[in-house]
Amino acid sequence: MQGNEGIKSLLKKLDLSLVLLPLLVVTILCIVFILFPDRSTEVTDNIRALIGNVGWFYILLGLGVFATTMYIAFSRYGQIRLGNLEKPEYSSYKWGTMVFTSVMAADLIFFSFIEWALYADEIRIEQLGTVQDWAPTMPLFHWGPIPWSFYIVLAVAFGFMLHVRKTTKQKFSEACRPLLGNRIDGFAGKVIDFIAICALLAGTATTFSLATPLVAAALSQLTGLPLTAGFTIGLLIFIALIYTITVLCGMKGIIFAATVSFSLLGFLLVTFLFAGGQTQYIIETGISSIGLLTQNFIVLATWMDPLRTSAAAYPYSGFVQDWTIFFWAYWMAWCAATPFFLAMISRGRTIRNVIIGGYGYGLAGTFLSFIVFGNYGFSQQLAGTVDAIGTVSAGHDMSIAIIQIFETMPFTELLLVVLIVMMVLFYSTTFDSKTMVVAKYSYKSLEHSAETSRPLKLFWAGVFIVFPIGLIFAENAIDSLMSVAIIAAFPIGFIFIIIILSFFKDARLYLAGK
Repeated sequence: MQGNEGIKSLLKKLDLSLVLLPLLVVTILCIVFILFPDRSTEVTDNIRALIGNVGWFYILLGLGVFATTMYIAFSRYGQIRLGNLEKPEYSSYKWGTMVFTSVMAADLIFFSFIEWALYADEIRIEQLGTVQDWAPTMPLFHWGPIPWSFYIVLAVAFGFMLHVRKTTKQKFSEACRPLLGNRIDGFAGKVIDFIAICALLAGTATTFSLATPLVAAALSQLTGLPLTAGFTIGLLIFIALIYTITVLCGMKGIIFAATVSFSLLGFLLVTFLFAGGQTQYIIETGISSIGLLTQNFIVLATWMDPLRTSAAAYPYSGFVQDWTIFFWAYWMAWCAATPFFLAMISRGRTIRNVIIGGYGYGLAGTFLSFIVFGNYGFSQQLAGTVDAIGTVSAGHDMSIAIIQIFETMPFTELLLVVLIVMMVLFYSTTFDSKTMVVAKYSYKSLEHSAETSRPLKLFWAGVFIVFPIGLIFAENAIDSLMSVAIIAAFPIGFIFIIIILSFFKDARLYLAGK
């Protein structure tokens, strides 16, 4: 009886529309992708093509958000402290590891090894110069300051809302209240939160569906088990079990997983840098790529290819539409939860510290990963020991090419074990933070220090795994994933603008003593 009363009490506290409707949407989409993979891919690609006509919206939004973070950091707003603590709640190291590992870290590793190969045959690379110069540079742009600015600006807005204004409604829509007022308590607020949760589920599905095959391929290589869809689905369920256990441990579990995974990443970086025999090439190519990115940042960030001179497959899309807009949308889809988590762990820090520290830890970890892993893989392509470009061009599983890169290293089996453990822990920290945040969104109201219900966390942990299973069965998986991310992020862009304007309005009142 006590258990039933506890469930009834929990249900009264929840905003059931934000719990049940996203579940319904995900379930329907999952069924559609499983039963009609070709048709669903065609539909999502057509919608993506329509959105591609306003790709300039993503480009201008990215530039505007990046410029906004710089302005906030070095203006009077940067001096605002998030909370009344004399020093930050978490040390800089713990905070930095959580910042880095909560942001698509598993996908980061996947793309670090292979993204250069995705660009090698692109017409845009020929237009810019040589493959040697630009294939390693474009990943730094696509994982650089602009996408990180999406998370950082919202982390500031949510941090101000949580730690300065101390709101008791911990919802995505609450950050829009200074501009939209009491409309947030009605239909407008529910629509904003529903869009945010659906976008997050789409981003989650994309992450699982891209990076999990690499873990599956590594595990298959070590165990000799056949690499089938059933094997990958079983691995997905196992990963979900791990991150569910971790999230039930609260912040201690997240900090532990973040610290261990960050240490394992450091081990892999050092090993690939010094034990692979390509140290000089990795360092010199990395320095050249950073220089090219710095010199050409504005050009890369504003080039829209209006004549589609870089189009390779479809008349409506070129390099920008296929890749840059995809990555901007991919990061935006995660903005429903990641910045909220970053805000939660930033209590006691100034806004300037959150912005500069966020860029510092985020870009350091990201650039190191792409420079070391990516340039090592590229060196093996040039040496003829692997053919990652051929694998990608032929449409084969990119994870196979990554495993081949690992096989060129000494102690391959040990490194694959480290890779598996690290990526599972990266999944754990990333999805623990998402589960904690979405669980908070589910309540009608919740004090900042209050813990969310364990059954609710278990519910969302299960929901996160449903859609990725459906996408595994989709034909042309990478195109489907890119389309889903771009579609989901489009309405989020408009909510971005509302949240940023709301922050400025509320922060200005705060500085005026109101």
